[in-house]
Amino acid sequence: MHNTLIQAHTLNRRLSDPDWVIVDCQYDLADKDAGYQSYLAGHIPGAVYAGLHKDLSGSQPVTDSGRHPVPSTEELEEKLSAMGIENHSQVVVYDRSGGAFAARLWWLLHYAGHDRAAVLDGGLGAWTQAGYELDTEEPQAVAGNFKAMINTGRLVRVHEVATIPRLIDSREPKRYSGETEPLDRVGGHIPGALNRHWKDNLDEHGKFLPPNSLRPALGDVYGDAQPEGVTFYCGSGVTACHNLLAAVHAGYPLPRLYAGSWSEWSSDPARPVAIGYEAGG
Repeated sequence: MHNTLIQAHTLNRRLSDPDWVIVDCQYDLADKDAGYQSYLAGHIPGAVYAGLHKDLSGSQPVTDSGRHPVPSTEELEEKLSAMGIENHSQVVVYDRSGGAFAARLWWLLHYAGHDRAAVLDGGLGAWTQAGYELDTEEPQAVAGNFKAMINTGRLVRVHEVATIPRLIDSREPKRYSGETEPLDRVGGHIPGALNRHWKDNLDEHGKFLPPNSLRPALGDVYGDAQPEGVTFYCGSGVTACHNLLAAVHAGYPLPRLYAGSWSEWSSDPARPVAIGYEAGG
């Protein structure tokens, strides 16, 4: 079973395995159709497409009111089944953004009780650099019958944020500090949150750093907090999942996710906002 990262050569050996489902999560936040068009231009053979807005987010706010809300249980089952995923499937997800969007689907599967899910390390770039071919044929996914076993303990709601022992913001430092804010009502971060930019999990080739590099780096922001009490957030509950994946890859237990993230928190002027950098961050 592969439940964190998988390498291109391992995936290549299993392309014809009917129990394996490959999902392409290419996406562009500035152009909602660009990811799908990129998928059509070339993807891993047999991969189905899942876009962040349509397939990896809820149509109506249920667990949160962020920009990309987590789907309800019923909607999540419907979306995962439409990708051809069954409860016994080994799922491999990838993108061409260092895993930023693929990690969201990885987390959704784990949240739904499905541990047989892994992100292709290095994404589509690693696949092509290994010399493997791309396909432009869009396969017709055979609908599965996925049944979720939701682990509600993995998800933090907005009313719980104040009680979190260690909160970590996954956005770039300039957004965390409030120097810039391109998307939301106001810049800054949730008071008390430290900063761990998700891109710091990657090497110069866009692959995840080894566990012996990630573990002490994450330990610096974990501090003396128990790993089970650590919660990550970002702008809308997407790139925070990259930090969750990195934590598990490094040997930590899966942290919690505040999925509503800054897009939900900052939408209410009554909620406090911090700017600058927190001590220890």
